[in-house]
Amino acid sequence: MSQILNITNTDIIHNIKLSCQIPDVIKAIASQKIITDIAQELGITVTPEELQQQGDKLRLEKKLVKAKDTWNWLEKYHLSVDDFEEIAYHQILMIKLANHLFSDQVEKFFYAHKVDYLCAVTYQVMFDNLDLALEMFYSLQEEEISFPEVAYLYLEDSEERRVYGYQGIQYRKDFRPEIAAAVFATTPPQVIKPITTTKGVHLILVEEIIEPKLDEFLHNKIINELFSDWLQKQVSDLGIVTQISDQDELPLQESLLQSTVNQ
Repeated sequence: MSQILNITNTDIIHNIKLSCQIPDVIKAIASQKIITDIAQELGITVTPEELQQQGDKLRLEKKLVKAKDTWNWLEKYHLSVDDFEEIAYHQILMIKLANHLFSDQVEKFFYAHKVDYLCAVTYQVMFDNLDLALEMFYSLQEEEISFPEVAYLYLEDSEERRVYGYQGIQYRKDFRPEIAAAVFATTPPQVIKPITTTKGVHLILVEEIIEPKLDEFLHNKIINELFSDWLQKQVSDLGIVTQISDQDELPLQESLLQSTVNQ
């Protein structure tokens, strides 16, 4: 086999089709078109200073500290400098449009959905057996064993075992409904009686309940959520006509047609 493999645009498009990524690509294209068109209608623009700041932020996120790092990254993803600027441009345009549309709705939305932004710090050990989970629960109640000891004994994943089943800080809506109801009814620190779901038996230690505050992080999160929902609806309501073809498409259609006739 030759040591050089030539890959064409047709090869790339065909592979995207075979890997069933076309719907995601179409959605991304439609989303960007909607953002660009509506931003233009509203007179939203991007200044050179904003473009520079977003470019610097993008390089920081990608850990492109040196010029060589940036060139290597661009080469890896087959991007030009103009492409990089276009990425930064579209990012800042999306941010500005989202803020324009939803920044004045955040406070009202937050107080209407405040319960969804309650957070809990939890640890979890999953069991296949309810009896064993109950045995551990009552042993914890009697202080015959600690939660880290239970995690060390029964967690199979080494990374989870190392952090004693730590689940991080999660919003109420991130939990399954039956688990959320139990978690946010506790007085931390407290271990919840085992809960059985389709995934198994959950033994959970609730370390802390965090009341939501409308800080900058949550403000931006709510804007992003509102904008994402709005954009998804815009794409759904849009009539999209795609024109995609390669050399294999016609034989495939003929093959499918013949299969249908034979049936």
